[in-house]
Amino acid sequence: MHRSYRFFRFGIVLQLAGLAALAACSSAPQQPKFQQEMFDTGASPFSRHFAATSADACEAARRALLSQGYLTTTTRSDTIDASKDFQPSGDKHITVEFHVVCTPGDDAENSSLVYANAVQSGYALKKSDTSASVGLSILGSLSLPIRSNSDAMVKVSSETIQSQKFYGRFFDYVDQYLRTVVKAVPVPQPSKIKASELPASPPAAPSTPSAPLTPATASAPAAASTSAPADTARNGLASQPAPTAP
Repeated sequence: MHRSYRFFRFGIVLQLAGLAALAACSSAPQQPKFQQEMFDTGASPFSRHFAATSADACEAARRALLSQGYLTTTTRSDTIDASKDFQPSGDKHITVEFHVVCTPGDDAENSSLVYANAVQSGYALKKSDTSASVGLSILGSLSLPIRSNSDAMVKVSSETIQSQKFYGRFFDYVDQYLRTVVKAVPVPQPSKIKASELPASPPAAPSTPSAPLTPATASAPAAASTSAPADTARNGLASQPAPTAP
């Protein structure tokens, strides 16, 4: 009898010790999430090196997101923002926002470093009831209650996706596009038009002097002028009337 009583007391002590330990664990404050960031210098699940230029890597990332139903909201040569919506149930909505940044690698011409970050935001349908009363002075103090319902999606959560497999699948898809899609060849720039002076016009040929008048040509006017009075005198004699006989 005495021995069973001792075992009973020992069991009670163990139970009290266990309850005290549980109470101590539950009362200890939890460490905030931002204090759990270690900033490890090892391999990061949010980045990967590619043997391609940063422009080609960003183009492959854009095509990988578009092929999976993401809607691109911002597209630049080094930055891509995309989003995708999910509806797991009638009153819940989830949005995944993808952000990609492409930077040159060690060799700026043949390598690049791609960073990826995805944020999952949760929304829930919230219903709110509003009521109001309208008093009618004609009927005295009678009031009529008016109720209205309104539904709205309210953001209830937002968290960065930490899954290494999630980003691994994305980077593998980007690498597949880099290996299979033909890279764009830059369009050669048109050659600049060089201004050149027009060739000078050839000098004008010297004008040839007019040929001098020959003596025959020069004497022709003189002969004409001397013959003119003789013709006039002859004409005058011809015009006089013949004398009549007495």
